[in-house]
Amino acid sequence: MPTANSPSPRIAIVGAGLAGLVAAQRLTAAGLSVEVFDKGRGVGGRLSTRRDAHNQLTQRQFDHGAQYFTVESPQFRASVDGWLALGVAAEWTGRIAASDAPGQFTPTAPKTRYVGVPTMSAIAKHLAGGLKVSSGVRIAALDRHAGQWRLTDDAGRTHNGYSTVLVALPAPQAADLLVASPSLANACRTVTMRPCWAAMAALTEPLAVPFDGLFVNHGPLSWIARDNSKPGRPPAEAWVLHASREWSEANLELPADVVAEQLLAAWSDAIGVAPVVESITAHRWRYSGPAEPLAERCLADADRGLFAAGDWCGGPRVEGAYLSGLAAAERIIQSYG
Repeated sequence: MPTANSPSPRIAIVGAGLAGLVAAQRLTAAGLSVEVFDKGRGVGGRLSTRRDAHNQLTQRQFDHGAQYFTVESPQFRASVDGWLALGVAAEWTGRIAASDAPGQFTPTAPKTRYVGVPTMSAIAKHLAGGLKVSSGVRIAALDRHAGQWRLTDDAGRTHNGYSTVLVALPAPQAADLLVASPSLANACRTVTMRPCWAAMAALTEPLAVPFDGLFVNHGPLSWIARDNSKPGRPPAEAWVLHASREWSEANLELPADVVAEQLLAAWSDAIGVAPVVESITAHRWRYSGPAEPLAERCLADADRGLFAAGDWCGGPRVEGAYLSGLAAAERIIQSYG
């Protein structure tokens, strides 16, 4: 660890999703110098929210990535309690059901679910506060230069002088960056990331169904949610539809407008009602989640100063990403002795 007479090691984190941001917060708290790079315009990865581009007056918004999160571990519980106290998260008390056949809805067992407020991305924005984050920068390669790691982005710019790099990206993208560590790259390549098509539907009137979230166990869809039922959201009717992984894989390269129309038809079939839709758009998550996560919470090649984290390490979903980022930060801190 750095002392008063030694410069703080510089750490680069590639990826400003939850794993990368949690790691950056922990490392910064430990006195290390951290910079985060992300290809997106903002932070959060799949903690993502899109506003209605077709009708600005309604201020509709769609959590088209992660829909909610649950809490099991004490580490995550402590952070979530902090988010609740700050008002950047709240419990979602929406009615949740499951459907095993068209038009059939069975309420699920009670479970506490949380969302970011007023958007899922609010949590990521909170975590990014005080961090040095370079958005809109896609890191294309890592190499050693003058005894340090050099990052080169896809515009040809170099970012020099890092003793450690944490790659917090989906496993296939992490593998491409971690070629300098065969063990890490090979471990990343063993993980299959599966896609998900998401559709965002603006309705002209409330949909008369007895649920706000529905697990769909038939047809092309896997999940349906009335996003305006979540706390802090505008009241205008806004629904998110997630296709199943199988359907998404089979239709991965379809145009987004075709996907939107097909998922709209599947929605109507699943609930037995034809929604009155003002607009509907689709977004493809090519790397939505791991088919089977690794057993390890993070990957480490401490001798080279290379690490990897994400929801594909140790367990998927929001809590999995959080715990992976935290584990990676602790391994990096340990590597400095």
